[in-house]
This record gives sequence, C-alpha cells and structure tokens, in this order.
Amino acid sequence: MQRTVVVAGGGISGLTACYHLAKSSSTPKIILLEGSSRLGGWLLSTRTDDGAVFEHGPRGIRPAGSVGKNTLNMVSELGLEDEILPVPGDHSASKNRYLYVNKALHKLPSSISGVLRTIPPFSKPLIWCGLRDFMAKRGTQPDETVHEFVVRRLGKEVADIAIDSLCRGVFAGDCRRLSLRSCFPILYEAERKRRSIILGMVLAGGERPHFDSALIRRAKKERWSQWSLRSGMETLPEAMEEFLRGRGVQIYKDTPLQQLERTADNRWKGFGHLVPSFEDSTLLGIVYDSVAFPDQNHCGAASTRLTVMMGGAWFEVGIGDPDKVSHDQILCRAREAVTSHLGISETPTRAIVKLHKACIPQYTLGHWQRTENIFKYLKHQMLPLSVVGASYEGVSVNDCIFSARNAVEKLFQYL
Repeated sequence: MQRTVVVAGGGISGLTACYHLAKSSSTPKIILLEGSSRLGGWLLSTRTDDGAVFEHGPRGIRPAGSVGKNTLNMVSELGLEDEILPVPGDHSASKNRYLYVNKALHKLPSSISGVLRTIPPFSKPLIWCGLRDFMAKRGTQPDETVHEFVVRRLGKEVADIAIDSLCRGVFAGDCRRLSLRSCFPILYEAERKRRSIILGMVLAGGERPHFDSALIRRAKKERWSQWSLRSGMETLPEAMEEFLRGRGVQIYKDTPLQQLERTADNRWKGFGHLVPSFEDSTLLGIVYDSVAFPDQNHCGAASTRLTVMMGGAWFEVGIGDPDKVSHDQILCRAREAVTSHLGISETPTRAIVKLHKACIPQYTLGHWQRTENIFKYLKHQMLPLSVVGASYEGVSVNDCIFSARNAVEKLFQYL
C-alpha cells in the first residue's frame, strides 16, 4: 500500500521537504497544505512593470558551508543556474559593511591592516580582541547569551557595538537574550573543542556531508559572498512549485492545517549598515539592495533600492502594537532614517511597507534544550511527524533547506 506524507506549510522548508520526497525512487503520495494563497513563505518578491525587483524577505543567500552548498545543489537541479546573480568577493557589497554609530557611518575593517590600527567606532585596534580570545578561559555553562559570550571572549565594546548590531541585522533580536549555542553554534563548538574561537574556526574539520557541482566550484572560484535570482528570491519557490506539480504532488493553498489527529495505524557602496540598540533601538539597519543586485533595478534611469529594517525585538516598545500601528507611521520612520543616515531626502518613487509578524524565531536561552527535548519526544513516542523550519535549527534560508533535507532522509528510514 502506498504511504502518504502530508507536509504542513508551503514555506521554503515545506517546499524543500516535498522536493526531496518527490525526488525519491520510492516516492510516496505527497500532499502539501498551505494556509495562505501562495507558496514560498517569507521568500516574497515584488516585480514591477519597469523591471525593478523588491524583496520583502531574504534578499540574498550565502553559498558558504555545507548548508550553502546544499542550496546551490538544489538550485542547479532546478535549472536555475542562468538566473543566478552572484556577488563576487571583490564586489563592494562583499568587502564593505558599515555600522551607524554616534550619528555617523563607519566602515568595518576588511583586511589584516584594518585590525592592527584603531578604526572608529572602536576605541582600540581589534587585534587586542583576538589576543583576549587566546587568553580567555573556556566557558563552563551549557549555554549563555550571545552578549555574555562575546563580552567574555572579545570584550564589552565589540559585544555592545558589533555583535549587538549583527544580531539585530540577522535575527532582529536582542543579543542580551539570544542563545549563543542556538544562534551561533559554530562559535560554541569552536570554544568547546579548541578553547579559542579563532583557533576553533581556523582548525575546523572538513564539512560533512560533502557537496560538489559545477555551480559550487564556480562559487568557490569567484569567492561569492552571496547570490540572488534575477527575478527575485521568490523565483526559487516558484520553480519548486513547478517541479512538484510535475511530479504529481497535491498542493492545496488557502488550506490551513486545523488539527493533527493520530489514527491507529549611491554614495555608500556596500551591503548596507546595521545599528546597535543604544543608537536607535527601533531601527535595525538599512540594506543597500541596489548595490548588491543592480540587475533588479527598474529599467531606464538609475535608481536606488533600499530596505529599512525596523522593530524586531524592540517593535512594541519603540513603534507600538503591530496590530494597530499604521503603514504610514512605519514609512515615515523609515524615510526619516534614510534621510538621517544616508542623506537621501528625495520622496521615493515607490515605497512598499511590509509588516512581518513573528518572522524570525528568537532563540533565547535554553532554546537548544527545548528543541532537543522535542526531537527526543518525537523519537521516543515513534510519532510519524517531522518538524522543520526556522523555529528549530537555524533561521536562514540555507538552514531551513538543509534541515528539511535531513528530516526527509530520516523519514525515509520509516517509510
């Protein structure tokens, strides 16, 4: 009797789970349930008549590591190689990152010489932080906040400025609450295995599993820092939907899962800038979309596309109730930030406000233990259920795709 696998949720994790199920030689009956009218989850692109592309979720994907290579493999299998817009290592969006501190933009060091001298907004050369790491003792707690970890190993200034900003840009979260072990497992493992996070990352063992393809080799040769797709990141879920329909996957949109019941059987050339919470808690950062992916600008005259990231863990305190705040209010705050930070005061020709509620799960202290308990419970009870997605083992697109693939591989052991 043919087995049936139901995938609840048509975001990138659910689509990837369906993708690997459908690729299998022993393909079961696959049903995909999606509560909204579209697939792709937070991978959402607006394409305008004049050729511009605006991203309302992830705007680029890193090719590094096993998770990055796994995603490139899937993109290649879907036949999207010609749609890729790479950002090579010598591109300004790869080399230049900024922080907005003390009412000014500061370029972060991108070379050895940069860490040997004092560069604002830091009060001393960053080389001293590296020396501190070599002398710091190994942590004894099973988990700690990202801020606590960085203060202990690299110093308070780096934690308050660089790491605070990084966590706001990546997680829209507060580094004083986020779990180091869950958000940055590579740093946790580096300290645990080598005592020094610098040594641990330099001496890290080979990646498993191993992925190889012409696209992966190209990305390595050209030192891609990130990549996008010509018509926007939503191209990926669209291609996956087409593939799944061709494989006979039953896709139901506007069908939210109600119940689970077990039956018996311009001027600043770079990626963008982030803002530490003490500078402006409601403004996470601004991404210079036009710099990294100019091919997504509209046809005709030169244009500037920006993404102003606001709120996150500070939304209700700094902006208000997300169910009541108006889009006009949010847009006004965004325009004020663009004017204040970048000196751009012109009225935008196009402005799109997207309010993402519960978008990035916050891995607060103890997250690793909570997820471990969930996985142990599912295994112990032998439940025919796999959980994947950004709530468990990483919030990036790569993490979601990778964990969904692993979940399907484990699922096949029971089918």
